[in-house]
Amino acid sequence: MLTYQQQFEALADGTRRAILAKLIDGPIAVGELASDFPISRPAISQHLRVLKDAGLVSDSASGNRRLYAIDMTGFNSLREYFDQFWDQALAAFKRKADEQEEAR
Repeated sequence: MLTYQQQFEALADGTRRAILAKLIDGPIAVGELASDFPISRPAISQHLRVLKDAGLVSDSASGNRRLYAIDMTGFNSLREYFDQFWDQALAAFKRKADEQEEAR
């Protein structure tokens, strides 16, 4: 079972965030990703493995290539996690606004 800790650790690395940014437009092969970075293909593969283990990317075979894509299930779980804080912040803002309105 994935934990938010795994996802946060995966997102903590700038190269992994840059890889995710490249994947926003759709699936990309490892070799193509590697050509966009100043690190080796094996290093890109290692970053992709961390992202996959965190549930943030998925991979599929396409001939002799591996295509990686964003895994929306992982991102949806992160969004749910952050939404709870957003909901609390909005509720606190509403309470404060209501208190100020009543004070007038």
